[in-house]
Amino acid sequence: MRQFDRRKFLTASAIFGGSAWLSCSLQADEPAAGALSQPVYRTAKSDGSHPPAAAAHPLDPALEIAQNSLTHIRQNIADYSAILIKRELIDGSLSDYEFMGVKVRNRKLAGGQLITPFSVYMAFLKPAAVKGREVIYVENQNNGNVVAHEGGMKGRFLPTVTLDPHGMLAMRGQRYPITEVGLENLVIKLIEKGERDRQRGECEVQFQQGAKVGGRDCTVLSVTHPVSRPYFDFHIAQIFIDTELNMPVRYCAYTWPQTAGGEPVLLEEYTYQNVKTNIGLTDADFDQKNSKYNF
Repeated sequence: MRQFDRRKFLTASAIFGGSAWLSCSLQADEPAAGALSQPVYRTAKSDGSHPPAAAAHPLDPALEIAQNSLTHIRQNIADYSAILIKRELIDGSLSDYEFMGVKVRNRKLAGGQLITPFSVYMAFLKPAAVKGREVIYVENQNNGNVVAHEGGMKGRFLPTVTLDPHGMLAMRGQRYPITEVGLENLVIKLIEKGERDRQRGECEVQFQQGAKVGGRDCTVLSVTHPVSRPYFDFHIAQIFIDTELNMPVRYCAYTWPQTAGGEPVLLEEYTYQNVKTNIGLTDADFDQKNSKYNF
């Protein structure tokens, strides 16, 4: 599998130029041992030392990178664990940061047959209102439902429940169902958005090297739609791609400013830190009877 082409990144950056808002100081600091803190980011400016090259559409280099990343994940990544840090705009209100320990086993096919179902375990770590909550989803099990229980005081009185992952209760306070969690699903969504937006104009793309997420080297892909249109999901989106893992580990999207000259408004952000791949997850990791869990 081909890793990221640094020359291509710098070339694309030279083509599409810089943006004062996007080139602001961004840094992801590793939280102190045993601590959970909201992510902060820094990117270094590209030196622009390589000459520009023509592209059929500004999104073409980004789509190629995403397709390569998806192929890499499907060919080389069986499973992983991570800390997922999430913040979303729900009903006009921006949520607090949520921290979750996640285990994910990627969906695998052989000869057109499903041999490994997509599987997710989530343990909520922070804030206190959700700490202790656990959720399990396994494709084609439990009649397609998630198994969940609350933590804290609520967990002492409320039983373990099964919920439709797309139903009102499971989706309360969420932009997406658990069936869409994970790095492979993130790449698929990015490709879908990119291919759709490729059919339109009014798209600016920028690449920047020198970013850090959890202390790891990343390249940032920024996509901007300067003008608000009904068919665009966002004003600005940023994807942080881990150089070694060859996978996106952070995605954030902003809508247009609410007032002239105002700042873009955050819609959603998802950061995967402490990603450990191919750790040998088994069915027991996605079983509510696991003695290490609190179902």
